[in-house]
Amino acid sequence: MVHVQSLWLQNFRNYKEQEIVFDLGTTVIFGDNGQGKTNLIEAINYLGTAASFRGVPTEALIRDTIETAIIRGEVIHEHRNLLVEAEISKTRQNSIAVNKQKIRPIRNLVGLIPITIFGPDDLSLVKAGPSERRNYIDNLLIQIHPQNMKIRMDLESVLKQRNALLKQAKGRLNEEQEITLDIWTTQFDLLAHQWAEKRKSTLTALAESVKNAYEELAGETKEPKLTYQPDWFQKGLKTTLQSVQNDEIRRGTTLIGPHRDEITIELGGMAARTHASQGEQRTIALALRVAGNQLLKETHKTKPVLLLDDVFSELDDTRTKALLELFVADQTFITTAINPEKIPTSNYLYIKNGEIEEK
Repeated sequence: MVHVQSLWLQNFRNYKEQEIVFDLGTTVIFGDNGQGKTNLIEAINYLGTAASFRGVPTEALIRDTIETAIIRGEVIHEHRNLLVEAEISKTRQNSIAVNKQKIRPIRNLVGLIPITIFGPDDLSLVKAGPSERRNYIDNLLIQIHPQNMKIRMDLESVLKQRNALLKQAKGRLNEEQEITLDIWTTQFDLLAHQWAEKRKSTLTALAESVKNAYEELAGETKEPKLTYQPDWFQKGLKTTLQSVQNDEIRRGTTLIGPHRDEITIELGGMAARTHASQGEQRTIALALRVAGNQLLKETHKTKPVLLLDDVFSELDDTRTKALLELFVADQTFITTAINPEKIPTSNYLYIKNGEIEEK
């Protein structure tokens, strides 16, 4: 079981200072737009990831004219009492401590507090370009097995070194650079295959859950299909890169690899990105999140904390009910600006201008 018992914020976003105690079950956070609902679950998510799910820079997380923000949370995870304290600074390196012990590097925090987040931007998983789908599966890989973070960082480091060399060549490699490029390409090939295998196996594990969740949400039997089959995989990345080496030297960047791969999503045999309706695309995105959460639960033998940011605003009552039934969690946080009563719970928080008020 994972239970966020309390949260204390100081100078985080629009919260000057606020302490909140949370019960198990579902907590509905409601209020007008721009009052701090999403900021609250962003703080909870930060305790488990040391990052904003909105992809914003550090400065955006700290109140204007203030240099440092603090997030402190008391969490129970599988009978362990955890005091997680995060310091976010405009002038110093951000830090996180668990039970007064600093986590170094911060990436070691990943997996300590299992969290699944659903948000209005999830539509981009289907509608936007390949990077959104790559990020979805890559982040899930790390949540499932935090040790995968090292492979990902090694892959990104080798790619960075390889790109730097290609750029440095300025259109022509000397003999020393050719030898160095071959070394980086060999390492890139090895790490890329490891990462691609992990992507493929994870997508295979997700497939049935995505299909079932889509049917439950949409009330129809169209089957979403996820495919990851990069062209370089069979003949090897190193061989493939050698065939485009002149283009890479001319352009100064790596043209093929996991950083450019596509994960395709089809619905009823057609590309969902271009042929599915927006309602169908949104349902696929929700099904992906539900399936990811299910996989996390099965892997860690515990139910992640669920953070649902304004996901019901464009769903009818039938799909809202179906989505709520698909969520199995000991603790769920839901933000909404409309009709909080449609979500059955005894825990309501009304947010106004970064403060909790009686309503």
